[in-house]
Amino acid sequence: MAHSIVNISKLTKKYAATNTIAVNQLDLQIKSETIHGILGPNGAGKSTTINCIANLIEFTSGEINVAGLDIKKNPKEIKSKIGLVPQDIALYQELTAYENLIFFGNLHHISKAILKERIDDSLKRLGLYDKKDQKVKYYSGGMKRRVNLIVALLHKPELLILDEPTVGVDVQSKQVILDFLLDLNKEGMSVLYTSHMMEEAEKICHTVSIVDQGQIIEQGSPDQLKSKYSKSSLEEVFVSLTGRELRD
Repeated sequence: MAHSIVNISKLTKKYAATNTIAVNQLDLQIKSETIHGILGPNGAGKSTTINCIANLIEFTSGEINVAGLDIKKNPKEIKSKIGLVPQDIALYQELTAYENLIFFGNLHHISKAILKERIDDSLKRLGLYDKKDQKVKYYSGGMKRRVNLIVALLHKPELLILDEPTVGVDVQSKQVILDFLLDLNKEGMSVLYTSHMMEEAEKICHTVSIVDQGQIIEQGSPDQLKSKYSKSSLEEVFVSLTGRELRD
């Protein structure tokens, strides 16, 4: 039986400036070597939760363990175990894809030969090798997203965290990204991602947590949830639980 890669107990994040509780007493366990989706409407607490897991923001109270380590007590070790793909593209536009990857890889102190091997392999798998020497500013949105993904993988993390990884990309790029995530998972990587794309989540996630107002309101495998609520798609389950009201 797989152990948990992420264990969260009573996670709470309150933003003092706006007096908003973004995450409220949230409990979550994610099994290792699975793909887990955190799904929710705008403002539900998805991005705040993963930013807390990635140790990018301080949380108000609660406990987070990644790969058996308390993230507050072991920040350096946790950093080496997590790869984060942010929603915003975090690349240098004036550099080529290859130069970007060398730069970010060097931050992890990876040896030159190993880094080159990892970069070449990932570029080939994501269909970017032939355009590796082109400046990123000339890339399409889908190409930039794929490079952004490679950056997070250069140090071989145990847990890959993605925040809306396919937003604004063409159908072909989306398919390449999803296939790549499935391959990474088959190779043993644990994946946690947030998305608004229910069809996408249904396709690749072993389990999902539906969050609203900073709390998990339902979780399970897509098939379990469809069966439980007698719905034909995860999107129908999601709408039945979170409602049709617009969230801006």
